[in-house]
Amino acid sequence: MMQPFTFRPTPYNVGGGYPGVSGSSTGMPGVMPMTTVPPTTGSTITPTGTVIQAPQQPMFEQSYIENILRLNLGKTGTFYMTYENNTQWNAKIFRGVVEAAGRDHIIISDPSTGQRIILLTLNLDYITFNEPLNYQYPIGAPGQPR
Repeated sequence: MMQPFTFRPTPYNVGGGYPGVSGSSTGMPGVMPMTTVPPTTGSTITPTGTVIQAPQQPMFEQSYIENILRLNLGKTGTFYMTYENNTQWNAKIFRGVVEAAGRDHIIISDPSTGQRIILLTLNLDYITFNEPLNYQYPIGAPGQPR
């Protein structure tokens, strides 16, 4: 049965030969011994083996469009989109209920037909709503209560 090979580069020029390849400790030229690398968890291990915990960063949600849309799921908006180099239509307007929002897309639905549309945020110019929006400043932002 073959064991999976994990490539873990070593410092350059250890044992001569190609950078990152050491055959001296395995007895086989060009074969590098497997090493255990601790996962990166925000802590640092000193050369003596002491673990130093990194200070925890405050968790807060940044004010990106997808986060604002997630706070307003179920609201009806008008989405103004432009599509470069499109011979049929350069700009298009979509109206629908915000169903979901991701980093690169928005899913809306037409209440009259139930049809769902995925819009790419790459093409988004702006959105209008005819009702107040839910908007929360990031927790821990300067000047905001915690």
